[in-house]
Amino acid sequence: MSVERTARAEVVVEVDPRTAFRAFTEEMDQWWVPGPINFYDSARALAVQCEPGVGGRLLEVYDRETGEGLELGRITIWEPGETLSWQSSVDDVEITVRFTLVDGGTNVAVEAYIPEDGRDEGGSTWVRVVPSWFGAWCARRAHATGDRASLSRLALTVSYAKAVPAARWLADVIGLESSLPIPNDDDMGHQWVEFRVGEGLLVVSTLSEADGSVPVRTHVPWIFVDDLDAHHANAQAAGAKIVSDIQQQGYRAYQLEDLEGHHWTIAQALPSLRQPA
Repeated sequence: MSVERTARAEVVVEVDPRTAFRAFTEEMDQWWVPGPINFYDSARALAVQCEPGVGGRLLEVYDRETGEGLELGRITIWEPGETLSWQSSVDDVEITVRFTLVDGGTNVAVEAYIPEDGRDEGGSTWVRVVPSWFGAWCARRAHATGDRASLSRLALTVSYAKAVPAARWLADVIGLESSLPIPNDDDMGHQWVEFRVGEGLLVVSTLSEADGSVPVRTHVPWIFVDDLDAHHANAQAAGAKIVSDIQQQGYRAYQLEDLEGHHWTIAQALPSLRQPA
């Protein structure tokens, strides 16, 4: 039997509640961190925006002129400086964000509610990202230039048998910084920890179990390209061994094998990375 589920997180930001509410809604595209797994369709996503008022939409924008995009949610409560709530349009999650005056600023509390038998297809992600991403934005917004952080066209996945302890070691010893808090060691539901190194991306993932018929692969480079379909066709024409054809998982990518058996992930570049046509 399924049961109702809730998740909650909070962060204190050094601005007043009305400013925090305005920053959360009007500046959503500034605090949302771009990345291959941070959108439902990273190959097309240009922005994340929030339309004001009850009935307004949260959107993953694919066309700035027409406003075309994926509706993420519909606003059900709009009380500036106090409460923002929406019903997810991609699953059954309800999100409520409360802005409460405290010493030193505003406590921003975000709660996800998933009804009995409800689906969570990413709607609860806000609980994970708001404390880190929105908190960081409020700390720097007064001095921000308006330029969003870009990504390099080269990234790397490194896999460990125990990804979470490995990620924590990389943070503590090497000093790498994750775009989200590293989960607890016992929270193995998290298969992926993402580090930013300048414009570079280092992904720490859980090592796939080997069945003895294939080698264990601990490192997989990523290359982001402008035209994934053309790249895939060219690789096939050149006789490359395609390990997995093009798939959509937030990012759009395929995987191939080089001459010595190493795997490479070829992914569609985010719009911000592409060369002008």
